[in-house]
Amino acid sequence: MNSRLAASASRRLVAVAALGVAVALGTTGCTFITHQATTNEYPASDGVNIDSTGGPVVVRNAFVIASSDGSTGNLVGALVNEGTESATLTIDVEGQQLRVRVPAGESVSLGGDEEPLQIDALDVQPGATVEMLFTSADGEAEPAQVPVLDGALPYYRDLVPGGFTPVPQPSEEETTESSH
Repeated sequence: MNSRLAASASRRLVAVAALGVAVALGTTGCTFITHQATTNEYPASDGVNIDSTGGPVVVRNAFVIASSDGSTGNLVGALVNEGTESATLTIDVEGQQLRVRVPAGESVSLGGDEEPLQIDALDVQPGATVEMLFTSADGEAEPAQVPVLDGALPYYRDLVPGGFTPVPQPSEEETTESSH
């Protein structure tokens, strides 16, 4: 009789263990095969980060604030020199070369502490991206797609080249008349 009880208890124990494993896999199984979005590193801002400049200067939160027709833009972002010597960052955009000197171990905040860099003949509409190449030494640099924004957000309005011009909104009277 004892062997029957022992066999029955061991079967129950195996069943409980199997049920526990099934519940554990059923509730956490997706994390074994699904990529976790929280492990993706990304700039939590409107701009992009560029680490591959071929030298000691890296770019943080780079974006362009463009005029409403996209003809000109201002490059905004932080340029950080992680090196021990002063370095020049060269930015190639739309056939133009812009240069900024960044002191050793310091940063330059374009559109913050410093004036943004104006890009003439941009010809890129807000909402699109523009390809830029940021180079800070003789090393290999990779082109980056930099977002082009407009002055729709109040905190970017001072950065719009030539000033921000709001898009005229129809008055309540015009809206009521057009719905009849």
